[in-house]
Amino acid sequence: MNLIIFDTSVLVDDLRTGCHEEKIPSVAGLVRSSSVVLAELLRGATTSSEREIVLELSRNHPILTPTENNWLESGEIVSKMRADLGFAPDKLRAIHFDILIALTARSHGARLITSNRRDFLTIQKYRKFEMEVW
Repeated sequence: MNLIIFDTSVLVDDLRTGCHEEKIPSVAGLVRSSSVVLAELLRGATTSSEREIVLELSRNHPILTPTENNWLESGEIVSKMRADLGFAPDKLRAIHFDILIALTARSHGARLITSNRRDFLTIQKYRKFEMEVW
């Protein structure tokens, strides 16, 4: 079974510019939503129509949520990144959600599709997961 998770970056890019409107429906696999992605989208939604789009995503695709082990592992990775890369607290908070998305995809054998090349390539240095960059 080929599972797909779209990262927040792909969905936001598409909502703002429509740049992925042909690519998203053509992806082969079963689309799953990440609870972390949905939370990030809701955090940024400023209108009722934007909130409705996010809620529609949650209704149309099964939701995958980080496990207890994903949370613990993500904390270890964030700590290691702080030590290795000297990331500031704001950057660590921001990348922590991306780590949770990546670990959730990895746990389910899903391919993560993102347009956030830099951060997810950094995460791959700490944990391998299947990724496609648009």
